[in-house]
Amino acid sequence: MILECTECHTRYLVPDSAIGADGRTVRCASCKHSWFQAGVPVLDLVARAEAAPIPAQPAAPRIQAEPQPQPIASPPPAMGAASAYDDYDAFAHEPPFRPRRNPARRWTVAALAAGIAMLAAAALIFYSDLPGLAGQVFRPATGTPLKIVSKPVDQHTFNGNEIFAVSGTVLNPTDTRQPIPDIRADLRDAQKRIVFSWIIRPEATTLPPKGQVQFNSAQVNVPVNAQELVLSFSGETAH
Repeated sequence: MILECTECHTRYLVPDSAIGADGRTVRCASCKHSWFQAGVPVLDLVARAEAAPIPAQPAAPRIQAEPQPQPIASPPPAMGAASAYDDYDAFAHEPPFRPRRNPARRWTVAALAAGIAMLAAAALIFYSDLPGLAGQVFRPATGTPLKIVSKPVDQHTFNGNEIFAVSGTVLNPTDTRQPIPDIRADLRDAQKRIVFSWIIRPEATTLPPKGQVQFNSAQVNVPVNAQELVLSFSGETAH
């Protein structure tokens, strides 16, 4: 169906089914004018549908199965003739059969290898004049290049409780980024014995090159015999 705008006379090609038999209001896309378009009678729609040619569908090609080759039966061997299976040995070490492994031999080889490794390690420790090498290899590395600079301890009373406040700075003197371990705070008496300890976690987990970070911590009612504060990184031996 061809529609023509009654105002600007723009023409449109639309299917009959879009208007229907009862008609509908349409709108021009060019000038925005609206008008009622009468529909196409039902009989005309049926006649147009019957007159439209039906496209022929191409016939599907027929697939002919190829004949399967029939197995050729070999004639039975003649009496007295040599057969191909006469030399077959079911227990021979050939495919598909494999020779059995000797587990005792395998364990013997493993024991010899372990013994040689132990002898080599002993020779390295006792004859290389490097007795500290074993300790350096097997001892976990806990050292860090970071430095702790603490401020004076602040002790005061708050709500009847004795507050013991610790603060300071962690410095990175290297040219690479370093992880920051937890800080261990030890209070010692006059005999250098530890009477109270706690862990301080800095405000950051890593430090950039030449960087620094602050730390603060406070405890309540520490032992009265504590005379010395020692700060160290966790995993290190405090001196």
